[in-house]
Amino acid sequence: MFELVLGTHNAKKLVELQMMLPADRVKVASLAEISGAIEVVEDGETFAENAAKKASEQARHLGRWVLGEDSGIAVDVLDGRPGVYSARYAGTHGDDEANNDKLLAELKGVPEERRGAAFHSALALADPAGEIRIQVHGECRGRVATERSGSGGFGYDPLFVIPEYHRSFGDLDLTVKRALSHRSRALRQFIPALLRLVDGLGQPSFG
Repeated sequence: MFELVLGTHNAKKLVELQMMLPADRVKVASLAEISGAIEVVEDGETFAENAAKKASEQARHLGRWVLGEDSGIAVDVLDGRPGVYSARYAGTHGDDEANNDKLLAELKGVPEERRGAAFHSALALADPAGEIRIQVHGECRGRVATERSGSGGFGYDPLFVIPEYHRSFGDLDLTVKRALSHRSRALRQFIPALLRLVDGLGQPSFG
């Protein structure tokens, strides 16, 4: 069994990852389950930089395989904001309600056809020495609604509408979201690469 640590305290991200990974081959723990984890400063200019930083610094500190993930929403008319600041857009990290309120305020009066946006997810896997072994990126296009809809998901999900479904990520069934989301698209690239890596290592357990 290959063991890795997901470099986040976000329980919902852990669940999404566990739902897609082959449970018989990969065991995942979150930072909340690991003693001695550090807080990595997310000061990268891109999602990929932050994901790699979270993976490599945590891996070197723990001496374990670590998967770093950074994600967020980039709004076209805002020149890509909130971008890497998505989780702390309103000032406090993880305050979803305040972040959504700020985004709605910034887009007040912007017509539907100009509310295009994309969710991004960058994944980076670091070995126990901190070397990045896998990097992938997933993207999902949609638009920002004028009001929240649905109680599912987290972050900006209640505002992010998939035009083909005319529903937000907060409204969509988890199965549908899993097929469409930026994180799922990144994971569909990551998992085959991870399994090839595991096979190449030729050892039953790591970490």
